[in-house]
Amino acid sequence: MIEVSGLSYVYPGSERAAVNDVSFKVAPGEIFGLLGPSGAGKSTIQRVLTRQNRRYRGAAQVLSRDLEQWDHRFYEQIGVTFELPNHFLKLTGKENLVFFASMYESYTREPDELLELVGLADAADLRVDEYSKGMKMRLNFIRAFLHDPQVIFFDEPTSGLDPVNAGIIKSLIAEEREKGKTLLLTTHNMHDVDELCDRVGFIMGGEMNIVADPEELKAQYGKRRVRVELAGGEKEYEMDGLGTNQAFLDALHSPDLKTIHSMEASLDRVFADVTGVQLDAGEE
Repeated sequence: MIEVSGLSYVYPGSERAAVNDVSFKVAPGEIFGLLGPSGAGKSTIQRVLTRQNRRYRGAAQVLSRDLEQWDHRFYEQIGVTFELPNHFLKLTGKENLVFFASMYESYTREPDELLELVGLADAADLRVDEYSKGMKMRLNFIRAFLHDPQVIFFDEPTSGLDPVNAGIIKSLIAEEREKGKTLLLTTHNMHDVDELCDRVGFIMGGEMNIVADPEELKAQYGKRRVRVELAGGEKEYEMDGLGTNQAFLDALHSPDLKTIHSMEASLDRVFADVTGVQLDAGEE
């Protein structure tokens, strides 16, 4: 559904490439995450793939067609959520959705249905300039679903949202995958990647450092051990043969047992090991 090979992009007036020789593929029905700090090149890749930035080097395809071969019908097939909300502030939330829906030739979903999904039904007839930042972000999010696209690009979809509304957004993203949609997520939020993504690419300085399954990465860079904390101290046990390890089984039944932890690496620890940079999961 998405294929990028040797992609590079230099902004006019800049001597340094914002994206340098990046390659990856996204399969149908997959959530692929581009993870990295601000300025790493994530949004630039998304702008190239949504045909906002045209003067790139390398090859890029969406829906099995080179980006240069698409015309305006490309936007009938893709949806995009931008990091910063962009609406007509003097229109209501529903009026905004009705207006944007009018731009599509294809089927569009009912605005009331979409507003209900993100808890904005009661604010449907409220002018957007009266919305909070979080409400604007949710309206921004559902705009990408108006025409039921096959490929959806998300740029920091949970930025500025409280945990409850961020959870709603992540649930809706997961539901789109269940429908067979292909989704590309750019973020610096470790939790979003950990919860949602089937595969992730680490981006630093415009370069792709690694592409893999988050769970495989955590297992690869962690230890296949379990740490058991007893009242008298801690002990570690190898995962292999754990079910028949009598010392471990004795610890489980000990009245001194306090905690049990697997020793797989966290995703932020893996990112730091691979890129040499600590990426704060809560960074804004």
